[in-house]
Amino acid sequence: MNATELSRRLGQQAEAVCRCYLSNGCKEGRYWLVGNVDNAPGRSLYVRLIDGEKGPAGKWTDAATGDHGDLLDIIAHSVRTAGMRETLSEARRFLSLPETPAPAARPRPSGLSGTNSGHRDAALRLWSGSRPIAGTLAQAYLQSRGLEAGAELTALRFHPGCHYRPSRDDPPGTPTRWPALIAAVTDNACGTTGVHRTWLDPSGMDKAPVAHPRKTMGAILGHAVRFGVPTDCMIIGEGIETILSLRACLPTMPLAACTSSAHLAAFLFPAGVNRLYVARDRDKAGEAAFAAIAERCATSGIEVIPLMPILGDFNDDLRQCSREAMVANLARQLGSGDEALLRKA
Repeated sequence: MNATELSRRLGQQAEAVCRCYLSNGCKEGRYWLVGNVDNAPGRSLYVRLIDGEKGPAGKWTDAATGDHGDLLDIIAHSVRTAGMRETLSEARRFLSLPETPAPAARPRPSGLSGTNSGHRDAALRLWSGSRPIAGTLAQAYLQSRGLEAGAELTALRFHPGCHYRPSRDDPPGTPTRWPALIAAVTDNACGTTGVHRTWLDPSGMDKAPVAHPRKTMGAILGHAVRFGVPTDCMIIGEGIETILSLRACLPTMPLAACTSSAHLAAFLFPAGVNRLYVARDRDKAGEAAFAAIAERCATSGIEVIPLMPILGDFNDDLRQCSREAMVANLARQLGSGDEALLRKA
């Protein structure tokens, strides 16, 4: 039985495969939702559980990275197989099929975020080809979200025509070039490992009208978009807009945006940090991400403190509540020494 037939047989048992290899996810309607191919909690990656108009059962897409594939790819990543021969052997074991000689290896359908050096190189080229945000549509977009966006935000740049690959969720004729806010994803040594792209409407007042206006590229897992240099204390959160909203109230606090709830759970702690605030959204993905990182902090001896918004997330707070209300909410949650860092409204 060749790889194509094994993939089809796995698709017939897609839910069982997901429960085995993506156990931190959950079934929702016709899909299995999970954070990423590393089985992190979250909802970025979705696996189709039944055949339908949009494709056969077993096909998956990670909305955060644009990666996609089939259940053989999930198995290969889950058990860290050394090649196609081992992947097919594991698939046969799951399906209770006898071993047969493995066919020639087929190319993987897509590079997985953080494992493909070509993706990282492309991310670095995109970053190099982008320019500072001052006076651009990227600055206008951030300002429309109530965010201060000056030249000091060196982690953010603008690209006037960033390539967008339409997905099957986009209508025919979707443009493949859009202006974009480009954010550098860096490691703890300040090296750029990838980028986060937010495609923008040409008006600058909203995201581009595409199915997936935010995607990452390069090595993202464990890294973040950083504002300020970590000391013994810092704040991490999911999105760039969430973190910039907190910067409006805590301008001197080191901050890091991990780009998604799944990547938030996997953030690599900088050396010397002993107190970590986690700015979480009011949803199940934020709850799961905080639980995962709190467990890791406990084993690392790091004090971890959640920061909860008034509304759904901190950018909602910044735009819909008064600055006084936002500062008061944070003051109740920050430690006594850190409360002094708040910018009074």
